[in-house]
Amino acid sequence: MLRALEIRDMLIIDRLDLDFQPGLNVLTGETGAGKSILLDSLGFVLGWRGRAELVRAGAEQGEVVAVFDLPADHAAHQVLEEAGLPSDGEELILRRVNRKDGRKTAWVNDRRCSGEVLRQLSETLIELHGQHDDRGLLDAKGHRGLLDAFGSYERLQEKTRSSWRALSAARRDLAKAEAAIAEIRAEEEFLRHSVAEFDAMDPQPGEEAALDVKRRQMQGAEKVREDVARAFQALSGDGAEGAMGDAMRWLEDAAQQVEGLLDAPIDALGRAFAELGDAVQGVEGALDQLRFDPHELETCEERLFAMRGLARKHSIVPDDLAKFGEDLRLRLKTLDQGEGDLADLTVAVKEAEAAYDSAATALTEARKTAAAKLDKAVSAELAPLKMERAEFCTGVDLGDPGPEGRDEVAFTVATNPGAPAGPLGKIASGGELSRFLLALKVCLSQTQSGITMIFDEIDRGVGGATADAVGRRLSALSEGGQVLVVTHSPQVAALGAHHWRVEKRVENNVTTSRVVPLDDNERVDEIARMVSGDRITEEARAAAKSLLAAR
Repeated sequence: MLRALEIRDMLIIDRLDLDFQPGLNVLTGETGAGKSILLDSLGFVLGWRGRAELVRAGAEQGEVVAVFDLPADHAAHQVLEEAGLPSDGEELILRRVNRKDGRKTAWVNDRRCSGEVLRQLSETLIELHGQHDDRGLLDAKGHRGLLDAFGSYERLQEKTRSSWRALSAARRDLAKAEAAIAEIRAEEEFLRHSVAEFDAMDPQPGEEAALDVKRRQMQGAEKVREDVARAFQALSGDGAEGAMGDAMRWLEDAAQQVEGLLDAPIDALGRAFAELGDAVQGVEGALDQLRFDPHELETCEERLFAMRGLARKHSIVPDDLAKFGEDLRLRLKTLDQGEGDLADLTVAVKEAEAAYDSAATALTEARKTAAAKLDKAVSAELAPLKMERAEFCTGVDLGDPGPEGRDEVAFTVATNPGAPAGPLGKIASGGELSRFLLALKVCLSQTQSGITMIFDEIDRGVGGATADAVGRRLSALSEGGQVLVVTHSPQVAALGAHHWRVEKRVENNVTTSRVVPLDDNERVDEIARMVSGDRITEEARAAAKSLLAAR
C-alpha cells in the first residue's frame, strides 16, 4: 500500500506531502490543476518513462519520495533480495532525484539503485489503469498470466513446466549424442586403423623412458666390458692375484728361519689377499652383468623408435601414448554402441513429448474452462455499466509450445452484437474502454494482492447511473486494499473513503499546485462544484449531500 508521497520542486509543485489511506482515495480538481503531475511524479519515483523535463523552473533539482507498507509475503521482497538491496521489515522507501541537467539518481531504503530496479519494484507495487493504459490490461503479452491467475490451476502449470524441462533435457541429450556420433563417424576409418595400431604396439605408461635407459646402457656396455675384462685379467690368474700368491709362499718359507720377523708383513699380505679376492669376485660379477645380446639391443631400438614415431604421428609425447590409445578405443566403442544409445535416447524424447503433450493438453482445457468463467463474470459486470449488449471474449488459441504450455491468450471485445471482435484498445471508444477495463479488473482483482491500483479518469465519458456503477466497483476493488482514482465524476467522488482536492494558485506570477485533504463539509462543496461548475448552488449542494448519503 502507498502510505506517503513527498514531492519537492517538480513542475508546478514546490512542496507537497500526502498521506494516503487504505480503501478508495479520490483526487478531484479542475482541469489543469495538476492532477496529472501527481501521477507523473509517482511514475518518476517508480522509474516509469514520462516527461523529460520535470524540475520546477528556478530549482536546482526535483525530488520525489514514496513510502510503501509491505506485508511479509509481498512480492517486492524478492525483487529487493535479487537486487542485493535491504528490506527494512514492512516499510519500503523509494527516493529519486532529478537534477536540472537531466541526471537522475535513485535510492531504495537509503541504498543507491538503478532505474531498472525501480521499474521491477513498481510492477509489484502499483497498477495504473486509464484510457491509454499500455502497461497492464491492454498489453496482450500479459493476458495469459492474468487468465492463469484467475483460473488458479498452479499444479497443472507446474506439471507443464516440469514436463517441458524434462523434454528439453531429453532433446539436448539426443542432439548431443547425435553430434558426437556424427563427429566420430566422420573419422571411423582413421579410428579403426589407429586402434589396431595401438593394440599391436600396446604401449605402457613410462615404457619409452625405460627403453631409452636400457638402450643407452646396452650401447655403452661393450666398451665398458673391455675395460672391466682387462682389469679382471690384471687381478686374477697370473696377474696381481698370482704375484701375491707367490709372495705369500716365499714369505711363509722364510718366516720359519727368522723367528717372527715376517709375521706382521705376512698378516698384512693375508688381509690384502682377501680384499683382492673380493675385488676379483666383484669385477667378475660386473662382467657377467655387462654381457648383452646384440639382437636384444636391436629389438629395444626398434620398439623405442616405433613408439616415438607413433607419438609424433599423433602430436603427443611418448608418455601419453597409453592414455591416448585408451581414448581412441573409447571413441570407437562410442561409435559401435552409438546406434543403441541413440535408439534409447530417441525413445526417451518420445516419452517426454508424450508427457508434455498430456500436461499441456490438460492445461489448455483448464484455461478454456477458466476463460468461459471469466467471460461470464465480465459480462455480468458490464450490464450495470450500461454495456449489456457488449461482448467480452477470452481467446485461447494454439501457439508455440514452451514451459507455460502452447496457448496464446488474448482478450477481445465487440461493442455491439454482430460487430467484429478485436483487441480492447482498438475496438472500444474511450468511455467504453474505461468500463471494459474496470469490469475486467473487478473480476481479476481477487487474484492479486498487495498492489495499489490507480485509475486515471477511467470514468471519463460516463455519467448518471453508469458513473455510479463505476464508482461502486472502484469502491468494491478497494476493499481490503487501496485504490487511487483521479476523477471528474461527482458520483465516483462521493463514493470515496478519502477525498483530496488538487488546486492551482498563482502568487507573484508564480504558479503552484497543492493538494488539500477535505473534511465532510468541504467534500460537499467540492462535489457540488463538480455537479454545477464554478457557481455552486444550493441545488448542487443538495445533490452533493444526496450522493454522499447514498454512499
